[in-house]
Amino acid sequence: MRTFARHEVTVADGTTISYLDSGGAGSPVVVLHGLAGSSTELLPTAEALGGHRVVLVDQRGHGHSTRRPADTSREAFVGDVVALLETLDRGPAVLVGQSMGAHTAMLVAAARPDLVERLVLLECDAGSGTPQEHRRLGEFFTSWPVPFPDREAAAQFLGDSPLATAWVADLEETPDGLNPRFDPDVLVATIATVATPRWHEWENLQVPAVVVYAAHGMFGEAQRAEFVARGRDVVRIDLPRGSHDAHLDAFEDWIAVLRDSLGPRRIR
Repeated sequence: MRTFARHEVTVADGTTISYLDSGGAGSPVVVLHGLAGSSTELLPTAEALGGHRVVLVDQRGHGHSTRRPADTSREAFVGDVVALLETLDRGPAVLVGQSMGAHTAMLVAAARPDLVERLVLLECDAGSGTPQEHRRLGEFFTSWPVPFPDREAAAQFLGDSPLATAWVADLEETPDGLNPRFDPDVLVATIATVATPRWHEWENLQVPAVVVYAAHGMFGEAQRAEFVARGRDVVRIDLPRGSHDAHLDAFEDWIAVLRDSLGPRRIR
């Protein structure tokens, strides 16, 4: 088992960003979770990347980072990762992200290509979603009967899917019981900003990218094809199985692609 040390960096607006760092030499592989996730669910991914220095970030509003940040804009999320990369100061990093985390990684590379060697984006597009979808998302998270008295009760309510299992494992112990490491209204405010397409940044990106889609992911083929076609230096890989959370429910397929993507640069 690898040892990961938890650290924090405080950014300009006072938000604290928590991250796990495996340590070691070389440029880091920085991994960004999706909405309602955290660094904890990515520990198996990090464990599978022996030989690489891996940094797992809790994005603002998630995990051990500031729970209720004042700013949930895309620019704020980008600024957090830039501050972290500057703190690490170990050369250009490989940014790996899933869903919202992939969107953040893409925008970081657009804003600061000097800090990014390449991207690996799992289940990503330029930005999409509707207010109705965001409202339903908020209603789902608000429906959780928290605090849960124990993890068994949480599992009974949430189910036993890989995603639900990750949520249960990451619940925070408080004097009143177990609570998620996020607030529904913060999630809704955050995902609403992801809905605005960022085609300019994507189309003008100077950093090579591997874009990975799962067989049963959330994007239709037209969305996938358009995103890849409008990129400059993009390799697309389709996983034979898995959902939008393929890093959890198609783990072996995901790790095989990620390991390959971290090797010598792919040739289109």
